[in-house]
Amino acid sequence: MRINKTMIDEMELLAKFPRASHMQGIKVHSDADAALRDAAQRLFDKGITDSPDGGYLTDLGLDLVKHLDTLYAALSSKAG
Repeated sequence: MRINKTMIDEMELLAKFPRASHMQGIKVHSDADAALRDAAQRLFDKGITDSPDGGYLTDLGLDLVKHLDTLYAALSSKAG
């Protein structure tokens, strides 16, 4: 399994979503970096967000963010 640049762009965008409330979303503006805009569109196409420019996370998106947080915590912890 390989994690490619497309996946990294999507994970980085998912990491930008607020965690405090499910009723908060994000807006990717038209002048944002092309990779960020493309990632937003792909997340929408996959049913992870409810809008092609960010919007809110769907139930699938909420699950993925939880997994992303778990992965981040595991990889950033210090082995000892």
